[in-house]
Amino acid sequence: MSKPRVEVNRPNTLAVGTIVWLSSELMFFAGLFAMYFSHRSASSEIWPQNTDLLNFPFALANTSILVLSSVTCQLGVHAAEKFKKVRSGALWDVRRWGAIEWFTLTFIMGAIFIGGQVFEYAELVHEGLHIGANPYASVFYITTGFHGLHVVGGLIAFLFLLGRMFVARRFTQHEATTAIVCSYYWHFVDVVWVVLFGIIYILK
Repeated sequence: MSKPRVEVNRPNTLAVGTIVWLSSELMFFAGLFAMYFSHRSASSEIWPQNTDLLNFPFALANTSILVLSSVTCQLGVHAAEKFKKVRSGALWDVRRWGAIEWFTLTFIMGAIFIGGQVFEYAELVHEGLHIGANPYASVFYITTGFHGLHVVGGLIAFLFLLGRMFVARRFTQHEATTAIVCSYYWHFVDVVWVVLFGIIYILK
């Protein structure tokens, strides 16, 4: 009498590799946080006058857009897990949206965040706070700038994801897994920004 065959569910190598890579990225941002606090403790006298130049309401609104993009990204993941590629109803009926619609909205919101960050940089430079002005300006632009580059990387990943979804004849487990992995990265950059926002804009 033959024994029943037992299926072994191996972890997805792409997902595991992404998690390991994000762990190294976490160490990178930890180093940026350490740099920020080191410069703050060494040049504490210049911090109050420079933080007063920050536009907190604008930054809060921009942060809200990025945080909400994590929600739309996760809704796209839910649609991908159900192998729902595109919407099944009217465009204004978000309950019937598919992965493509949710990830497109996520991309747009991420692009708006980057545009807002560029606008904020321009305003600060106009006020005289350019990257070489003082230690505060240097660490501000370095920390927020590197995060902005990571957001741009996420936007490029979404473009590849959307392109793959558009050309795929069948929405399979492979496309769904790619969507999930992209969401890991996007949630990561969102969480990092929330921490940065708290440190830079709230802990003045």
